[in-house]
Amino acid sequence: MASDGFDFEGLVRAGYPLKRFEPGERIFVSGDEGSVMYAVRSGSVSILSAGEVLETVRPGETFGELSLIDGSPRGANAIAREETEVAVIDERAFNYLVERNPGFALDLMRRLARRLRRMNENL
Repeated sequence: MASDGFDFEGLVRAGYPLKRFEPGERIFVSGDEGSVMYAVRSGSVSILSAGEVLETVRPGETFGELSLIDGSPRGANAIAREETEVAVIDERAFNYLVERNPGFALDLMRRLARRLRRMNENL
């Protein structure tokens, strides 16, 4: 298990997919249905809204969590900045990760809290 708490190899062994994106390729766009979240294995992803980069997601980090958790449409765009490989995490995979490593859920909540605090500071 990686020090960041994310076990990519465990997901692959359990049959969950990894997906590759080319530089500039859209992973999702604002308004898309959001039934999965992603974890970056390699490369990086820009999260954009109104043409502005809100965040750059790097290896070991996740994005798209809110739509998986609450089922609402995507609120931003996600674009691969370079050749990127991500784990595609649906609700079943999310539950698998939480069961195998409860710290994963706590880490995710901490990341979401930091993201929310940054957004509030920028208001």
